[in-house]
Amino acid sequence: MEWVLAEALLSQSRDPRALLGALCQGEASAERVETLRFLLQRLEDEEARGGGGAGALPEAAREVAAGYLVPLLRSLRGRPAGGPDPGLPPRYRRRVLRAAGAALRSCARLAGGPQLAAALAEEALRDLLAGWRAPGAEAAVEVLAAVGPCLRPREDGPLLERVAGAAVALALGGGGDGDEAGPAEDSAALVAGRLLPVLVQCGGAALRAVWGGLAAPGTSPGSGRVEEKLLVLSALAEKLLPEPGGDRARSAREAGPDARRCWRFWRTVQTGLGQADALTRKRARYLLQRAVEVSAELGTDCTCGPLEGNGPSLFWWSEKKKDELLKFWENYILIMETLEGNQIHVIKPVLPKLNNLFEYAVSEENGCWLFHPSWHMCIYKRMFESENKILTKEGVIHFLELYETKILPFSPEFSEFIIGPLMDALSESSLYSRSPGQPIGSCSPLGLKLQKFLVTYISLLPGDIKSNFLLKFIRKMTSRHWCAVPILFLSKALANVPKYKALGIDGLLALRDVIHCTMITHQILLRGAAQCYLLQTAMNLLDVEKVSLSDVSTFLMSLRQEESLGRGTSLWTELCDWLRVNESYFKPSPMCSSIGLHKSSLNAYVKSLIQEYVKSSAWETGENCFMPDWFEAKLVSLMVLLAVDVEGMKTQYSGKQRTENVLRIFLDPLLDVLMKFGTNVYMPLLKTDRCLQLLLKLLNTCRLKGSSAQDDEVFTVLQNFVMSTTESISEFILRRLTMNELNSVSDLDRCRLYLMVLTELINLHLKVGWKRGNPIWRVISLLKNASIQHLQEMDSAQEPTLGSQIQRVVSMAALAMVCEAIDQKPELQLDSLHAGPLESFLSSLQLNQTLQKPHAEEQSSYAHPSECTSVLEESSSSQGWGKIVAQYIHDQWVCLSFLLKKYHTLIPSTGSEILEPLLPAVQRPIRTLQSALEALTVLSSDQVLPVFHCLKVLVPKLLTSSESLCIESFDMAWKIISSLSNTQLIFWPNLKAFVQFVFDNKILTIAAKIKGQAYFKIKEIMYKIIEMSAIKTGVFNTLISYCCQSWIVSASNVSQGSLSSAKNYSELILEACIFGTVFRRDQRLVQDVQTFIENLGHDCAANTVMENTKREDHYVRICAIKFLCLLDGSNMSHKLFMEDLAIKLLDKDEFVSKSKKRYYVNSLQHRVKNRVWQTLLVLFPRLDQNFLNGIIDRIFQAGFTNNQASIKYFIEWIIILILHKFPQFLPKFWDCFSYGEENLKTSICTFLAVLSHLDVVTQNIPEKKLILKQALIVVLQWCFNHNFSVRLYALVALKKLWTACKVLSVEEFDALTPVIESSLHQVESMHGAGNAKKNWQRIQEHFFFATFHPLKDYCLETIFYILPRLSGLIEDEWITIDKFTRFTDVPLDAGFQWYLSQTQLSKLKPGDWSQQDIGTNLVEADNQAEWTDVQKKIIPWNNRVPDLDLELLFQDRAARLGKSISRLIVVASLIDKPTNLGGLCRTCEVFGASALVVGSLQCISDKQFQHLSVSAEQWLPLVEVKPPHLIDYLQQKKTEGYTIIGVEQTAKSLDLTQYCFPEKSLLLLGNEREGIPANLIQQLDVCVEIPQQGIIRSLNVHVSGALLIWEYTRQQLLSQGDTKP
Repeated sequence: MEWVLAEALLSQSRDPRALLGALCQGEASAERVETLRFLLQRLEDEEARGGGGAGALPEAAREVAAGYLVPLLRSLRGRPAGGPDPGLPPRYRRRVLRAAGAALRSCARLAGGPQLAAALAEEALRDLLAGWRAPGAEAAVEVLAAVGPCLRPREDGPLLERVAGAAVALALGGGGDGDEAGPAEDSAALVAGRLLPVLVQCGGAALRAVWGGLAAPGTSPGSGRVEEKLLVLSALAEKLLPEPGGDRARSAREAGPDARRCWRFWRTVQTGLGQADALTRKRARYLLQRAVEVSAELGTDCTCGPLEGNGPSLFWWSEKKKDELLKFWENYILIMETLEGNQIHVIKPVLPKLNNLFEYAVSEENGCWLFHPSWHMCIYKRMFESENKILTKEGVIHFLELYETKILPFSPEFSEFIIGPLMDALSESSLYSRSPGQPIGSCSPLGLKLQKFLVTYISLLPGDIKSNFLLKFIRKMTSRHWCAVPILFLSKALANVPKYKALGIDGLLALRDVIHCTMITHQILLRGAAQCYLLQTAMNLLDVEKVSLSDVSTFLMSLRQEESLGRGTSLWTELCDWLRVNESYFKPSPMCSSIGLHKSSLNAYVKSLIQEYVKSSAWETGENCFMPDWFEAKLVSLMVLLAVDVEGMKTQYSGKQRTENVLRIFLDPLLDVLMKFGTNVYMPLLKTDRCLQLLLKLLNTCRLKGSSAQDDEVFTVLQNFVMSTTESISEFILRRLTMNELNSVSDLDRCRLYLMVLTELINLHLKVGWKRGNPIWRVISLLKNASIQHLQEMDSAQEPTLGSQIQRVVSMAALAMVCEAIDQKPELQLDSLHAGPLESFLSSLQLNQTLQKPHAEEQSSYAHPSECTSVLEESSSSQGWGKIVAQYIHDQWVCLSFLLKKYHTLIPSTGSEILEPLLPAVQRPIRTLQSALEALTVLSSDQVLPVFHCLKVLVPKLLTSSESLCIESFDMAWKIISSLSNTQLIFWPNLKAFVQFVFDNKILTIAAKIKGQAYFKIKEIMYKIIEMSAIKTGVFNTLISYCCQSWIVSASNVSQGSLSSAKNYSELILEACIFGTVFRRDQRLVQDVQTFIENLGHDCAANTVMENTKREDHYVRICAIKFLCLLDGSNMSHKLFMEDLAIKLLDKDEFVSKSKKRYYVNSLQHRVKNRVWQTLLVLFPRLDQNFLNGIIDRIFQAGFTNNQASIKYFIEWIIILILHKFPQFLPKFWDCFSYGEENLKTSICTFLAVLSHLDVVTQNIPEKKLILKQALIVVLQWCFNHNFSVRLYALVALKKLWTACKVLSVEEFDALTPVIESSLHQVESMHGAGNAKKNWQRIQEHFFFATFHPLKDYCLETIFYILPRLSGLIEDEWITIDKFTRFTDVPLDAGFQWYLSQTQLSKLKPGDWSQQDIGTNLVEADNQAEWTDVQKKIIPWNNRVPDLDLELLFQDRAARLGKSISRLIVVASLIDKPTNLGGLCRTCEVFGASALVVGSLQCISDKQFQHLSVSAEQWLPLVEVKPPHLIDYLQQKKTEGYTIIGVEQTAKSLDLTQYCFPEKSLLLLGNEREGIPANLIQQLDVCVEIPQQGIIRSLNVHVSGALLIWEYTRQQLLSQGDTKP
């Protein structure tokens, strides 16, 4: 078209100047400029042929360039690249630029000299050097690309070099004015695609300049310009790599660059292979593949050395090893290409080739790397960073398994890769999930491999590198926020590294930082276990000569003693032994050096520690200083007890006296100070604080974890020491609390300290025996009286001061402590049950009274006396005034709670107020309840416990008379609970108190009796708690455990064993029996890992330190089941309760069945139904015949429901038990077989399975003949059923029944003998290895028919663990019998016998036979270890083939349709989506395929299918072949002469454009996501792939199929045309 236009213009006038002048006039539109280009190019061609005007044409060209094109380009330079252009759209502007540039090139050539080209290049270069964002840069690129070929390589060499340098800088984003953003991707593409290829064509200086810019040090991959650099390299690959050819090419090649020899080139390629951008990765693979191809074609040796040292080459080529090198790089590129698919079923079969890469890469002779290991790391990095987590896990596991079969040489890159990408990948929690089939509580497979890998790798590291690697590894664990699961397994792996002196103080600090990172996780058990492993790591890897005991003690303080390092645990013992062995090797501590001790003895360090601790500094003189931090007290107490236990290890047989002496030596300074407390009134305040803190921490830390403290000599000696100081300490505390010495806000912390010490002293004295004469008794009495006096005096005070208000808070806190002590320890009762001064005072308290805040001036006057106290004391202390008031109110309710519990019998139940009560708070309950509701609105959530305790006493008394007020208390209390977060310290104690209040048995009984609003409110709260359990695991556990325990107690206390209260709330037991949420994967992972830690037992100290809270969902059901096991069927109330529950369970089962007629295995519906029938099995022994008579029809009806296998087993089991115990129901059972075949369908298998256990049913029946005869008649009619599964079940039952008949030798059965014997003989002697024979063998070996005994196996273990496991139920539903025994909240009788299974059933493994509803059976997996051409992982498939003669069927249908058919069969059985199937159906019909094979003919009723097929299914033969039957179907087609063709990208697939289709072709299409499975690929004769030019790797399956169907049709049409005469 362009040529025609140019010829037309020239035909009008042969004067070029006139033509060109005419075109240069008018508006510079794209069409005008393009026409000018056409004409100039036509004139250039004529000039080349010698036909143009020699004089006029050059002059005309110069005029066009100078007068039109250059001004045009200058006008287009006015807009910066990327900026707005008000005139032209971007695409239109680019079109004008391209046309003007091409026209300018023609002008430069026609001008007859190089001057014009050089001048234009100089001007454009100036614009280019101004930076990409400068005006004219884009136009400058077009100008330079146009005139560049016109420049002379030698004469214009400097100019070409400058242009090349500027172009490279711009392409890589570093040119011009150094702008921050750099060029956009399209801009870099413009330079790389337009300008640089033109420049390198000039050769010489330009090519060297371009290569110099690319290989310059400043453009290393680390500069972040990998994408742009790879864009340039791929565009110039043909010039930067040697060109294979003859001698002339070789001489040119020697002068030109060779990128293969530059390490920066290869680093850029490697970096590109791991980039997130797919196009960048593709460019990197292209460069690698092109370099390998060039090397193979050249046939000369080539080496590129490493960055530094004598390490392996990044790339090398040797003609002697050409075959090995080609094999290595072909496999490498194949793996990288396969990884682009990002699907594990495609990639996994290729991973063995990665093992081969390592074999090629390591020299067998000297064991060194032949290829640089960074190439292998690129593959793993690509896998680790995949968005497919399954692929990431596969890559991590493959990497961790490297050292299991091979020993790789050391490489620094390998270590850096472990600390970098590998650890980044290991931070993903989902990688640590259990493998399918692995028992719950097993260690994560990846965790085990990580441990084995780390141990092996570190043991192989050179000694000088090992320490540095470990330090970097640990520091990497602190570089990010790690979840609990990854940090646990990393810590466990480190703890198992063999002992080696690798870490110094830096390593210890790094480990401490890791522990601080673990503190932010929410799973307390995992957090504790991680701390245990990190401490073991420190003990194994620490070089003790580089750290001091002071460093070690500081590190130990980072461990939480309540989570990991508890005294008495195995970890504590291990730590003591480590200290004992190494104590003389530690670096001297600064503290020991300062006092002249140069030996690093543990005893000397501890002595100096205590001496420094109790010593008072000069600044510790103020009376208003803040209380010291607890850190130092914790540290000193920990080290003291460690030192004592270390001494105990040294002298194991010295006994108590030695322990007492050692402890006395350590604690003498402390005891001396404590003994002076009562007499030395001038002792510094901070010194007393610190000593009391240390005393408390010593007592708390000393208590053994996991064993009885009675046998602990250390605790006994410490207890005696403390008790000897009781009088001095108690006198000091009494003085401080009662003599107005606490008068500032900071003193409230001291008040709490004093009260904690006093409580501890009370507990110690109670342990050794309470005596009225001891000093504690006197102190408590005096403290009580003084506190009451203070509070009474304060009430009458005029203007409150800060000191008086603080003293008031202190007095109330002291009274609360006294009340709590008396409440918990009855031995402390100071008065009789008659109301004394304490009770009278407490009962008259003005509840919820707020403390008036003192004036600011008055506060300041208390704030200035000491330099230690700030003017902002109130705000800088731990609590503001509002919190102080809340604590004061909290203490009031603590006291009132004690009062109400003590005098609960005096509370009037009628709600009437006593006019002159002796105890107003007790005898006026309505007023007290209203105050409690007010307190709930005032107090924070962590201070409402005492109010809940009071409500528990008040509400039962007022529920009848003041129901609305009680309901209000329910609502307010629930509002507080529902707003709390799931925190260990606040939520769980509050929830427990709330449950004990609302679900108190008295409240439940009264509410059920009056059936008012309170009754329904309680049930509403009950369901809200159950709903909350789905979010907060363990909430329901608290409720069900408390209710069951209270109902058991109430039932045992009543003479008739009444369960009337429980009966009114049977929904609670019902919900508990079927409770269990379906967890997300991350939740299940955490639970699995917690179970693994728990299974470690005492080997993990966290299990010993932390009590098992039993908050798993399983314990809800366990509690309910154990409660039901305690019920007595002979007790009427128990009996009625169980019958009511059984009916509710059946209702629940029917409701679930109706809600979803079809449900998936392990879905929530499946699990609920499973739990229903498990509970009914537990209830069965206590159900009598009269009750069963009312529900038997419902049980039989459940057998007809479409259920999953596990539920069918339970239904069959319970029917067998019912018929065994009550044979009277046999007639109703026989009726089940006469419902009609259409109604029964395959559900008849349930009743046939029951018949297979007829020997158990008739066990107690004397006359068995009639029953056997009836059973035989029923079974025989089903032995000839058309359904294969029904026939199998019937034959199994027949075989068992006939065996029983033979034993009885009944003559009446002789007439049936030929039929029965013939049927059994036929099934036993089936020929061949088909599915029928296999299934017959399997169903006979199935546990339900071969091993299971309905009577002997009736136990909790079979119901809740064995049967769910054998029936394929998900592991979440398996409840081990250990959990039943561990759950002691609801104890069973000692004579309870049916816990464990006594038969062989527990030893069986799940079989491969499933009930008919599950689907087709599985066959043995193909054991072929390695595929020659593979796309997908091995999957077991079914062998059964549809019994169809497809060829005859096709011909018959085609004849009826009156149309000709081809010999092409399209198999789409693997395709899932109806849209794809509909489209394929239409395509096959259009092109005359002989048949379309689908997985299910049901797809044609789908609306989406019909929308795409547009009735094609009516004109095309459709055949159903299910995916499990495809192997045999394909083999059948092979025998009929068909060539099996797969549409799949494989390592050996052929190009569609080069493949010739046979006439009889079968086209197999893959699944939308997974493609063709690996086992089907092996059945293919050939794989064909569609050639692609783009970046996206695959087409839609319908489109792919349509392309191949058309290509087949095209080839057949051509062949038919050739055969025509």
